Amino acid sequence: MAGVPAICFATSKETTSQIPPMTAIADKINAAEGPLFSFEILPPLKGNSIYRVYSIIDRLREFEPSYINITSHHSEAVYEPQPDGTHRRITVRRRPGTVAIAAAIQNKYGIPAVPHIICKGFTKDETEYALLDLNFLGITNLLLLRGDSKSEETRHQDPEKYNLFATDLQRQVNDFNAGVGIDGSRIEGIDTPFCYGMACYPEKHEEAPNLEFDLEYARMKVANGAKYLVTQMFFDNEKYFAYVDRCRAADIDVPIIPGIKPLTKARQLTVLPRVFHIDIPEAFSRELMKCRSDAEAAELGTEWCTQQCRELIRHGVPGIHFYTHYAADSVCRVAKNIY
Repeated sequence: MAGVPAICFATSKETTSQIPPMTAIADKINAAEGPLFSFEILPPLKGNSIYRVYSIIDRLREFEPSYINITSHHSEAVYEPQPDGTHRRITVRRRPGTVAIAAAIQNKYGIPAVPHIICKGFTKDETEYALLDLNFLGITNLLLLRGDSKSEETRHQDPEKYNLFATDLQRQVNDFNAGVGIDGSRIEGIDTPFCYGMACYPEKHEEAPNLEFDLEYARMKVANGAKYLVTQMFFDNEKYFAYVDRCRAADIDVPIIPGIKPLTKARQLTVLPRVFHIDIPEAFSRELMKCRSDAEAAELGTEWCTQQCRELIRHGVPGIHFYTHYAADSVCRVAKNIY
């Protein structure tokens, strides 16, 4: 697919043009005749080359990804030991460059990039500048998320300066689409409003008291403008099917994209449930406990993921979104099996 044309510099204001925006992801999903293939990548760690990102895309582009998500990571406070025995607090951002990586991907590959915009660790002002940069770059698809709230810093953010919840962030993006800044000032030139998706949780968000409460938040996201939902990873398709049924009964009618991750290491049997608050099906966990190495676990994880995806496709899902962190090789194998 051809890359996005470079910005044109002209001799008069009348002939100046900018990078054209990509098709809205919601339109691609709704127009597709079969399940779309998409995946998520992480910006490289600070100091590493973007070619690590490109190498993953180069392996997966043969499956014609409809879009590529790029995660976002806030700064963290760390305490550095000093010679006098004290500790100095410094701020570290280990994975910078979400906006830059999105622009590089969309320009190099001509594939719509979908940067994550998160609440935690970013002020409303910083978010507005990110939206301005993305708009200038012709990047008009987003995924809106609250982000990690486990650190003490992000848990106690000032609501005057920060969006506390994804629905607050959604309100800021909606205002931006309408040409209104956070201070009420007018923002000119929003010719193509952002199309955005948001997250949902077939096994319930960790902080939701019950499934019905969690479902109400999903309904609110859609009512306020989310054009599609992407699920937290899951390994039990029945939970996804049941969740979709509950959503449809609650008049949530947007596409609900299953988020899938092949298990690649034996220790993920206990790590993933603890970190993401998800269940590993009994049959799968029983076989994983027999694995004597990560290689055996990755082989079993690829097989389980392949069968999981085949069943999802038989049920007519609008697409499958793969989480590739530490799993690019397995995702490539699964994609060869199902696409």
